[in-house]
Amino acid sequence: MVYIRGAALESGCLFCRTARSRKDRENLLLFRGKLSFVMMNLYPYNSGHLMVAPYRHLADIEGLTGRESAELFGLAGKSIQVLNKVMKPQGYNLGMNLGRVAGAGVLGHLHLHIVPRWSGDTNFMPVLGETKVVAEALAATYEKLSKAFSLLRQR
Repeated sequence: MVYIRGAALESGCLFCRTARSRKDRENLLLFRGKLSFVMMNLYPYNSGHLMVAPYRHLADIEGLTGRESAELFGLAGKSIQVLNKVMKPQGYNLGMNLGRVAGAGVLGHLHLHIVPRWSGDTNFMPVLGETKVVAEALAATYEKLSKAFSLLRQR
């Protein structure tokens, strides 16, 4: 409802602010790597919609170092492992929206979207009601995924 009612968003870069904060649960941050991190999307396309972002603020993929790129895509793979275990999707959409014309909601800080998909997960609500129905509350999804990601920290 916060999103639907248009509540004011905090200023500055979402990813930089989240990375600096230590309020991981409040910020839906699930995993901190050395160079990048995994967080849930506050306005998900589907339940379990994750984003992987580098700590460093950069807009374009060609600016990633080899180590940043390796960790970013490595964490994407780990995220899919966790989602497979916890949520058992039937497929995924992965992607980056680089630039406003490409649909970037957060300009200036690249991030990779990981969207779990299930057969029949689309419905008529976006067309008729201009809203998206997500089957599970963010807090419930966070709890399930956080437990699985904590196992990655122990390795």
